[in-house]
Order: sequence, then C-alpha cells, then structure tokens
Amino acid sequence: MAQTTDLARHDLAHQVQTIVSEPGVSRAHWGVAVTRLDGTPLYGMNEAQLFQPASNAKLFTTTTAIALLGPDKTFTTRIVGRGTFTGTSSLKGDVTIVGAGDANLSGRTIPYLSPKDRPKKVAGDMPVDPLRHLAAMADQIAASGLKLIDGDIVGDDTLFPWEPYPADWSIDDALWYYGAPVSALTINDNAIGLTVEPGVNAGDAVSIVVDPTMPAYYRIDASGLTTGPAKSGNHVQFERMIGSRVLRIYGTIATDARPDNEDIAIEDPAEYAALALKSMLEARGIQVTGKARAKHQLPSEPRGFVEQSIQVAEDSARGTLLCRTAQLTEAPLSHGEERRELARHVSVPLLDDLTVTNKISQNQHAEILLHQIATRLACGGSGAQGEGILRAFMTSKVGLDPDDFLFFDGSGLSGHDLVTPRATTKLLAWATTQPWFADWKKTLPIGGEDGTLIARFPKAPLKDNLFAKTGTLGEARALSGYLVAASGKTIIFSVMVGNHTPRTTADRDAMDRIVAAIAAAN
Repeated sequence: MAQTTDLARHDLAHQVQTIVSEPGVSRAHWGVAVTRLDGTPLYGMNEAQLFQPASNAKLFTTTTAIALLGPDKTFTTRIVGRGTFTGTSSLKGDVTIVGAGDANLSGRTIPYLSPKDRPKKVAGDMPVDPLRHLAAMADQIAASGLKLIDGDIVGDDTLFPWEPYPADWSIDDALWYYGAPVSALTINDNAIGLTVEPGVNAGDAVSIVVDPTMPAYYRIDASGLTTGPAKSGNHVQFERMIGSRVLRIYGTIATDARPDNEDIAIEDPAEYAALALKSMLEARGIQVTGKARAKHQLPSEPRGFVEQSIQVAEDSARGTLLCRTAQLTEAPLSHGEERRELARHVSVPLLDDLTVTNKISQNQHAEILLHQIATRLACGGSGAQGEGILRAFMTSKVGLDPDDFLFFDGSGLSGHDLVTPRATTKLLAWATTQPWFADWKKTLPIGGEDGTLIARFPKAPLKDNLFAKTGTLGEARALSGYLVAASGKTIIFSVMVGNHTPRTTADRDAMDRIVAAIAAAN
C-alpha cells in the first residue's frame, strides 16, 4: 500500500509539473499544497512561498469571525430621535440611523439558495425592493405617530472609523460595487444598479434606469451616450472621480445589444442612508425641516497599518490588549432633551452572512466582518485592529507561522495581501476540528453547483464533490478547499498562481486540471 501511495504521489508531481510547464502558463508562479484532513502533507510545490490570495483571504476572515463572534451573532440597526419631544407627534432635534455593521440591509434573499433551489420567476412578479429594510423602519416611525422632525436626518456609521478603502485597493475598483466604500452603515451593498438600454434606431437616445430610483444620489451625465447601429456591440463606459457625485456615461450600445446592467458604488453610504430615510419619511407624511447628512468617526491612530496590527496581535496574544484609540461617547442630554428609539432592525445570524460572503465572494461583507471582530474584541473597530486580532488568532489558536501570511484587508482585494498555500491548508485542516465546521463548510461554493464555482467542475467526478473558495485579482488566482478524491476520502488542497499572462483564462483551466489530478491521485 505504501508503495502504491508513493507511486501515486510521484505520478501527481509529474502531472502537475507537466501542466504548469505548458506554454500558456509556464511563465506564471505556481504553488500547490495537498494534505489529509488531519493536516498530514501529501504533496507540495512551492507551498512555503508567498502568493496573493485574492478572495482566498475570505477563508481566514470568515473562520476567525465564526470562531470569535459565533454563528448566531446578530447586529441591531437602530433609528433614534434626540431632542425635545412634544408627545409622540413632534421632535425638535435630529433623527439618526445608527449603523451596527449589518451587511444585509438589502433586497437579497437570505438564506442563500443554490440556483436549482430558487423559485422560478413568474411574469408579473414584483422585484424585491433593495431598500425594504429601511422602508420597514420608516414604517415603524410613521406608526409611532411622529409627524414633524424639526432637525436633520443623520446617517451614523461611527461604529467603525471612516476607512472607506483599505490599503492598496485599486482606484479603478472604486467605481464598482466590489470596490465600494466600507461602512458600518451599509445599504444595498453600498451600490446602485444602473441599466442602459439602446434605442430603436442608430442615433436614438439611450434609456437609463436607476435602481433604487430614490434617493437621487448621482447626477448622471449621459450627453456622450447614444445608440449604435446593429451588430456594433456594446461600448458603454462609466466614469466617476473619487469624491464626485457626477457619474459620466458615454459611448454606444447597438440597437440589437442586450441591456447593460451595472452596479455602481455609492460614494458615502451613511449619507446615502440618510437621504433614503429622509425621502421615505416625507413620503409617509412626516415633515422634515433639516437636511440629510452623514456622521463619521475620523481615524485617530497615528501609527501605520502594519505597526498597529502587529502590536494589536502581540497584545491580544498576551491578553493585554488595551484601547489605543479614542472612543466616541454620546454628548450629554441638555435639560428637557431625551433620546428615544423610534425603530430597529435585527440582522440575520452571522452564519447566513458568512454564506453570502463566501458563496458570491462579497468583498464589503468580508471587510465588515474584519471591523466587527475589531469592534468586539479590540476597542476601536479599525481594519488594522481587526487584522491584528485575526493575526493573533491564526498564530496562537490555529498555529500558523506568522511569516506565512500578511493581510491588509478582510476580502483579499488589497494587492498587499500575501499567504502561502501551506498556511491555507493548515487553516482548512484546523477548521475540521471545530464544532462549527460542518456549517462553515456549507458556506463554500460547490463545484458545478453554486456560488463562484457554478460554472466550474460541471461534470463527475468533481461536480458536487468539491467545496472551495475561489480568488481572482489582477494576474493572481487561487482555489482552496476540500475535495472528495477517487479513494472516497476527503482531502484538503490549495492551488495558487501569480503573475500569469493578463487577459487569459489559461491559468484557471490549468488550475482546474491540477485539482482533477489531485483528486485522481488520492
């Protein structure tokens, strides 16, 4: 049996080397680690070298979150009025929606359903309102009898410091939903949907539909957008400068082209939440005399990200973690003032959010998790503190070599993130020993079935037998998780590639063949 195993490993090594030596992928940097469920190594190639993990970073964030916060953890968003109340009908003061880091104030269906389990759409079905939870809280306020708010509507995301973009997030990504700002007050994944449809004839005006329609957040400049002739394709471009509320759309879209559906990032999510709530209250007959505005907690930590996170990790490991940032406190009430809760919304349990985060690789949700870890286990809720807690956890509890990983965010969108394949497999092996493992494993995409693996591994023997996290960032790609091998045993793998040829999927195809070879050899 031992000789057979050795031959299989030798054959696997030969197959992997053959695949990564092919012309289309030979210039890339490859790393592979394969272990048993108990962590016993089965095969490795450059497994101790560092790679950009891309969204494989979410494996580290979500395991830390479920271990430290618990699968049933919930977060409560509250809307409060502060000032002088006259009975229940009038408030002289501000109404504030206080962000609690609930990532699912949106129209998303939860719990996540595999495409095959989703109900069929029927003609006439109304689309789900992406602002439904905010609307439900507006209904609560209206039901309270409030008719006049002589003050502002405030979007408060001060639970976390205002760090909208983690280190080395690309400026190109800031336009799109996957690079949207990170905020403790997240509405509709901090994105607005836009649909661009061509006119009937070349030269006609183009139709632009915004969802949700209210509040009107961006001013759209489509003066350079027009309908192109049939078969000319889609050449629509979107452009917005950081800090600007003007979205420029230009180019052409052919008469026979499909609608162009895009999700555009919201510049300031807390401000957007305040604008949306103000319009909802006014639509319900509540007069608001003031404006909609955001309230942020500006960062006050003078140290750099790495210095701060390492210090937090060291303090956490020693059990001497001390607050190093100023904590915000409510200003005392003046005579006659009171603070009254007007509405609330309780989030879904953490496990449901982890499923969304891993299945569809939702970046903002992963970033919120990192900040939630910091808020509850450090003191200031910053990304650096969250990474420090994660680092301490990974080294002291999971047993990872501290030189095997370094993260600057929770999602993997940062180009500074680094990790080794062996650290990834060690984390996956450790996870199997935890009481929450079975539930957490279900959050991973399933080969040929759902999430980001729905179109990969569509056939036996890997379809439905592979549970793994994908990762794609520039010229880096990763795939790590669990697979049922030819022997019927479940094994752990991590395949990472860096510096592959741009604008090609040859590395992804090679990666999938490597995974198939791993399964066949074990």
